[in-house]
Amino acid sequence: MLVAGVLSLAVGTYAFRWAGPALRDRIRFPERARQLLEIGAVVLLAALVAVTTLPFGTGHLGAALPAGVAVGGVLAWRRSPLLVVVLAAAATTALLRLAGVP
Repeated sequence: MLVAGVLSLAVGTYAFRWAGPALRDRIRFPERARQLLEIGAVVLLAALVAVTTLPFGTGHLGAALPAGVAVGGVLAWRRSPLLVVVLAAAATTALLRLAGVP
């Protein structure tokens, strides 16, 4: 039963990944729907960043993690490559923690 579930999820995942390039030229969204999808993606990513980087409910929120997120946010806003954004955010957090900032 477990193997069947894993296989069906794998097939579904690959079908979704294949559908994007396969249907790109066949489906056209209205301009308003396209704008709403872009806004929705930004809101979803912002919510994901807020939930995963600000550990609410743990009782202690240090300064190193939000500082790293801020550095990554500024670099992303300036349209730096994703690899640069991730590495700069991680390096900022790691260096601040190495310096003793919680």
